[in-house]
This record gives sequence, C-alpha cells and structure tokens, in this order.
Amino acid sequence: MAVRRDFAFLVDASVEAQALLRAAKGAEKALVSDVRIFDVFEGEALKGAKSIAIEVTLQPREKTLTEKEIEAVGERIVAQVTKATGGTLRG
Repeated sequence: MAVRRDFAFLVDASVEAQALLRAAKGAEKALVSDVRIFDVFEGEALKGAKSIAIEVTLQPREKTLTEKEIEAVGERIVAQVTKATGGTLRG
C-alpha cells in the first residue's frame, strides 16, 4: 500500500525546485515512487528564501512499512534534500 508524506523546505531563492525533487527521489530509490511539488511560497517575510512543499509517495514492493520505517525514510529524504540544496525542513 502506498504511503504519502508531506515535507516543506526553506531554501535559498536561487535553488531550483527540480534540484529538490531530484534529491528527494534519490534518497530512497527503492521506495520513493513519486515526488511532486504542491506549494511554492516566496515573499518579503522570507528575505531571499522560498518555501517549497513536496508530497512524497512511498511504494513498498515487498511488505507494508512500519511507522518506524516510514520515519527513517523521511529522515533520509530530509538529509538528502539538505545536503543537495542547503535547505532546512520547516516546522
């Protein structure tokens, strides 16, 4: 059964959304079946940054994922996006 998780990252305004998508997809290639952007916000309050929100679909092929496994994949996605874009997870 597919599982969807949303993440919102604060990145520099110069970061292209495609870089964020590639990083999220590459974090766990065996499980991440889709990543899509559902919101981009740029405004004066962010001072040279923008918020990009993504929805990640995990599609396990062998077994249903436990919540702990889903959280671990989420942590890898955040780490990979941070490494690739310098972005930080918005709380």
